[in-house]
Amino acid sequence: MYYWRDLDSVPEDFGPSVLTLGNFDGVHRGHQRVLQQVVEAARLRSAAAVVVSFDPHPAQVHRPDSAPELIMGLEDRVETLAGTGIDALLMMHYTLELASNSPEEFVERVFVRALGAKAVVIGHDVRFGRGNSGDLDTMRELGRTLGFEVITIDDFGASYPEDATDADGDRRCSSTWVREALEAGEVGTAARVLGRLHRMRGEVVHGAARGRELGYPTANLGATAQGFVPADGIYAGWLIDGAGTRWPAAISVGSNPTFDGVDRQVEAHVINRPPERVQDFDLYGQSVAVEFVERLRGQITYTGPEALVEQMRLDVDNARGLLSTEHQPRR
Repeated sequence: MYYWRDLDSVPEDFGPSVLTLGNFDGVHRGHQRVLQQVVEAARLRSAAAVVVSFDPHPAQVHRPDSAPELIMGLEDRVETLAGTGIDALLMMHYTLELASNSPEEFVERVFVRALGAKAVVIGHDVRFGRGNSGDLDTMRELGRTLGFEVITIDDFGASYPEDATDADGDRRCSSTWVREALEAGEVGTAARVLGRLHRMRGEVVHGAARGRELGYPTANLGATAQGFVPADGIYAGWLIDGAGTRWPAAISVGSNPTFDGVDRQVEAHVINRPPERVQDFDLYGQSVAVEFVERLRGQITYTGPEALVEQMRLDVDNARGLLSTEHQPRR
């Protein structure tokens, strides 16, 4: 996949293309269905399948105090988009200057002159250009004027997976739904809407070393870790180290109330660390990923270290049983 961070990086002779426009936070199953249609439309027209997206998220520029927490960081978003089969990604730096472009200016400069758009795939609720003044009718008119086809998606999203409950109804996949699930600690629901496990990524930093002192050393993600932090509690999941090895883990999210903690932390204890591989767990300074499989319990304040250690033992046993022995670390 070609990956461009600005228009100047796009080759002058690039095109023709079939493209779509969006933030794609989470790249959930609804997004994946849209991108599949972009790829199919591009193949039928002997064109490149292209995504135009933005970083930072427009809401972070226009309303930073109320912008939603992002589901995934930029690195994971790019990696996940690359796995959808698209040919190129233009990740435009979103600024107030870019936002001031009229719909006509934006489409002509980006879609037509830079990317050679042969077709544009959009939903009925599309908004673009200065003050979100451009809509589907605007795009259709620009298509007639500038010479590209507009392909509309009747339902910009995908139905909830087949294992939905009656309470879920026919809710459509959305980034909002993923955030709601993660806020409630329902990482299983989030995974079904995303089509994969929810992931955080960050650098391993030194913590208070209480886990090590209690016999359960953890890899602590630093404050700059990217990805939506789920509800406080203990989770079964996976730690993926810098070499790409996946390790079963018990993951703690919270502020360590037993020790009067304040700041929320995400820390992962690798289960059954093999003694001969102990050198592999010096992860300080490494960029690692943490994936959440299931919430085991909420956060609890204990009367002292002894009660906490016993609960940690039970948590590790529960995580081990849930993840099962058939999912062993692999390189």
